[in-house]
Amino acid sequence: MLKGKNALITGSTSGMGLATAKALANEGCNVMINGFAPPGVPERLCKEISSESGVKVLYSSADLSKPEEARKIVADAIEGLGSVDILFNNAGLQFVAPITEFPDDRWDYLTSVMLDSVFHATKAALPGMISRGWGRIINTSSVHGIVASPHKPAYIAAKHGVAGLTKAVALEVAEAGVTCNAIGPGLTLTDVILKQLPAQAKIHNCSEEEALKKVFLAQTPTRRAIEPEEIAGTVVFLCSEAAKSITGTMIMIDGGYTAR
Repeated sequence: MLKGKNALITGSTSGMGLATAKALANEGCNVMINGFAPPGVPERLCKEISSESGVKVLYSSADLSKPEEARKIVADAIEGLGSVDILFNNAGLQFVAPITEFPDDRWDYLTSVMLDSVFHATKAALPGMISRGWGRIINTSSVHGIVASPHKPAYIAAKHGVAGLTKAVALEVAEAGVTCNAIGPGLTLTDVILKQLPAQAKIHNCSEEEALKKVFLAQTPTRRAIEPEEIAGTVVFLCSEAAKSITGTMIMIDGGYTAR
């Protein structure tokens, strides 16, 4: 059912976004990936995904902290692919500090990337989806879209905002053949986590595997990190015909973290 559809995935040069780009391509979707990466990496990824799946793969270096670029990436995807049928708003980052010490510019940057860009890209993509009578919007929220932790005010505010924006958009387009949902990942095994493991293992005088469980998975009932491919599988499902009546919801992929 997804063969020939066109997907735009932000934050997709690594981790969950890249896994999702590959999964959608394997379903027959043409894709545009986006994100910051060392020179040559985006081109290599485009070539690899295209050769493995036989679809068209493009790259955009758009800086989603800038509203004009968050809108332009949709226009560029439409120009390069023909349409944007699937929009996966996935770009994200983190900064940790007490709110009394949280830099103003970090607040502005994090919220612009993780909340404002979702608004701008969605607004730009929706007219085409509505006119074709079919569209899928999936937004990456987080377990921190419904619960909180200290020292992460911008991230938590943005992820709560994404959850609310998802519901509002879903209600507006409910009769247009367009669905809008969010996913709420828990601790996902991406480079951001993997790069921290050696230091944490040293601090706690244990193996990296033990550090993962002691430090990062202490509140996750399954005691297992989520693989990016699990996130990708959920996104593909939300794009499928089987999920056409699922809209305005957030699917938690968190190993039971928020069940407490």
